[in-house]
Amino acid sequence: MKELLRVGCAAGFSGDRTDAAAPVVEALVASGGPAVLIFETLAERTLALAQLARRADPDAGYEPLLDDLLRPVLARCLAAGISIVSNFGAANPVGAARRIHALAHELGLRAPRIAVVEGDDLSGATQRPLLDAALGGAADGLSMVSANAYLGAEAIAAALLDGAEIVVCGRVADPSLTVGPALAHFGWARDDWDRIARATMAGHLLECGAQVSGGYYADPGIKDVPGLARLGYPIAEIDSDGHCTITKPAGSGGRIDAHTVKEQLLYEVHDPLAYLTPDVTADIGAAEVTELGPDRVRLSGVRGHPRPDGLKVNVCHETGWLAEGEISYAGARAEARARLAAEVLRERLQGLGPLRADLIGVTSVFGDDAGRQLAAQPPGDTRDVRLRIALNHAERRSAERLVREVTALYTCGPAGGGGVRTALRPRLGTLSCTVPRDQVPARHRFVPEERP
Repeated sequence: MKELLRVGCAAGFSGDRTDAAAPVVEALVASGGPAVLIFETLAERTLALAQLARRADPDAGYEPLLDDLLRPVLARCLAAGISIVSNFGAANPVGAARRIHALAHELGLRAPRIAVVEGDDLSGATQRPLLDAALGGAADGLSMVSANAYLGAEAIAAALLDGAEIVVCGRVADPSLTVGPALAHFGWARDDWDRIARATMAGHLLECGAQVSGGYYADPGIKDVPGLARLGYPIAEIDSDGHCTITKPAGSGGRIDAHTVKEQLLYEVHDPLAYLTPDVTADIGAAEVTELGPDRVRLSGVRGHPRPDGLKVNVCHETGWLAEGEISYAGARAEARARLAAEVLRERLQGLGPLRADLIGVTSVFGDDAGRQLAAQPPGDTRDVRLRIALNHAERRSAERLVREVTALYTCGPAGGGGVRTALRPRLGTLSCTVPRDQVPARHRFVPEERP
């Protein structure tokens, strides 16, 4: 039986804290055993925005915070033999790999062996027939920004077995960042569904960073979390059967207990008996969560079934322009003035399409684009109100009208409005489909290319 593999996660999305990695790395070093550091930085919209950034600059398109994430820990990881696996390659894994090489040089480090995983990007002309077949009529007239398949763990494992110290991915399934190192370390068969499913759920617990450490769990007076400002990011100790124990760096803030683990275990799981991933269909129907001690929780009892025949693909496409405007009203009759401003804007922008009006602090989260919720909410006497107005339109010129009309409220009334802020940006839509697995070959290669 091989010794435990420890996998620490230092990011749960693009824009996460950049000081999380150092305590995780120190905890991994202190453990003295095989260890991997992962950064999960992708979401559906994140990848589309990365593709747009690459259109503007061919050298861009990877995680914007790459330097900030890696600079504090790169030297320590290379010296301690801690592998780094991440999807921060986004739309440009090769560009990310080159930037990491440059960063290592700037830090006076030796050149690391960096592998990139490719095959997820289906936005090229040669893949369009594949997408058209999968989307059917929904593909007609689509102005596509990105199309990416959710790859699994096999290419990550192959890269690590080939000697990669850093593996840079684009779109892989979030749990696969953990499954890949486990496959490489333990040498499991690719159809060892139970073990792969257990590693998948270990990756699922890690993938959102500090959520499992109490971040997304915290609710004052109901679910209190100590040290929320200095949350410790999670570490999974995975054994040779795939079972895991979730913990965090000693002395860090947050909490890991049966409650936080159960919440994260069920997070975004559509069917607990059949959680579909590219690597396996995981079944947590008989899973057991056991507290072993302070900030140490073991997950066991996960079962696995054969992986799906197809791979999920997200297609992001242009859907017009989103125009937004905000203005504040305060003091006596503030809410009434904000409601009147919304009525004025609805009248002046009539015919452009649905106009969403939110009274932040009164009706916003539970609002709706048709304005029904706002109309149903009895007028109150809130004395501090922020009005938000939003419009989506296919044409930029029409969307710009909202921006001008909100600004005009300064002098056109109602009285006392101030603090106007407006924004206009392209809006993206997402379509999902599945494609045959054998039509999306994943592969890895080293950057720079290694010669015999």
